Amino acid sequence: MTERGLEPEFSDRVHQQLTSITGPGREAGPDIRDLTGLLWCSIDNDDSLDLDQLTVCETQAHGAVRMLVAIADVDALVRKGSAIDEHARINTTSVYTSARIFPMLPERLSTDLTSLNAGEDRLALVTEMDFNADATLASSTVYRAMVRNKAKLAYDAVSAWIEGEGTLPAEATAVPGMESQLRTQDALAQQLRVRRHAEGSLELETFQPRAVFEGEQVIDIRQQVQNRARQLIEEVMIATNGCTARFLAARGGASMRRVVRSPERWLRIVGVAKDYGESLPSEPDAKALEAFLAKRHKADPLRFPDLSLIIVKLMGRGEYVVESPGAAPVGHFGLAVRDYTHSTAPNRRFPDLITSRVLKAALANQPPPYSIAEMGKLALHCTQQEDAAQKVERRMRKAEAALLLESRVGQSFDALVTGSSTADGVWVRIFLPPAEGKLVAGMAELKVGEKVRVKLVATDVDRGFIDFEQLY
Repeated sequence: MTERGLEPEFSDRVHQQLTSITGPGREAGPDIRDLTGLLWCSIDNDDSLDLDQLTVCETQAHGAVRMLVAIADVDALVRKGSAIDEHARINTTSVYTSARIFPMLPERLSTDLTSLNAGEDRLALVTEMDFNADATLASSTVYRAMVRNKAKLAYDAVSAWIEGEGTLPAEATAVPGMESQLRTQDALAQQLRVRRHAEGSLELETFQPRAVFEGEQVIDIRQQVQNRARQLIEEVMIATNGCTARFLAARGGASMRRVVRSPERWLRIVGVAKDYGESLPSEPDAKALEAFLAKRHKADPLRFPDLSLIIVKLMGRGEYVVESPGAAPVGHFGLAVRDYTHSTAPNRRFPDLITSRVLKAALANQPPPYSIAEMGKLALHCTQQEDAAQKVERRMRKAEAALLLESRVGQSFDALVTGSSTADGVWVRIFLPPAEGKLVAGMAELKVGEKVRVKLVATDVDRGFIDFEQLY
């Protein structure tokens, strides 16, 4: 982290400021609605304690649904220019490794006083969205409120229940009406998902292994699986981020957007499709690319994560930009949306905290807390630091895999070729445990996607190196 310009630890000034904070944010006034009585719930990872968002919905006439999303009002305790804010501005994101999380905000805030914890009253920014029966958005608005989480739920348990493979989690069972809540939210999310993909939103499946610990020992590595509960939160948050962007645009102010530009290397993507016997238009076309990806996922799910990675690299990374009123939006090519900001995770991402402050100023009819020039510099900085954090996380995942495999040198594995070039050599991915390494011997005429049998010959935990040789 230090090598990449990230600060692993909090300064003495941060700890001093923490001692002056005695409780959660408390404000009152006619602009803060009391929504503590609604059936709010959170759905996150099993071990997540920094809860940024809650959801609740109301069924309306003729199959319509009103969806409310509450986002933690972190700014209520973390004021712009404070010592805590300065640390958040430097790192711009929490850094997640399996062994330790390096939070953007001190844990006393991110997992307690600014977290939307179960049974606690918390200030929030609420996006209220009215969807028609076909999941088209009829209207939306944003306002401040006090909310209370009625059930802290986890992705895997909720998904198992939705798909009929498990029972309703006890935390939900204990709240009358929560079961129908979750059913309605899931149904709406699946409708939104279908609509997004029809518009060309890309269905990608990236390789994201995660170490499993027993005490302080890494005992396994498992690939994170996309499921219905993750899709539920993903769809609702995408909708919320779009509404936030449009709300700020309608108020005539600048905002920080999350964009993925139309791919400059589109012809390279066309070439990838041609290798699979498929043709894509000569100009960037998200719908055509999504149709190709969906077809490949159905035809060859085993190799789909590797194809996804190739497409992601050719599309280019996401970035933060400032969009001024009246300017043509860059849009998010991967999500096939025009208006998109990051607003739903202010405990974990600094751009979301910036957006929260801009929203609160707009709601109060006050001047923006950031000038356009200041926001522009922050957008570039947030992009750079997010990239740095991702490189740290990837490095640690490689080290975890090397640590798990160091006792298995000499063993053989089935693998897929995931990369092959004269500059970088040949890379392979083994299946159990899911890990990637480099071929250092026996690399004759291998193509990406080809199945091979390899032997593990060396590991280097410090550098995250895993070396194989090809058997046949």
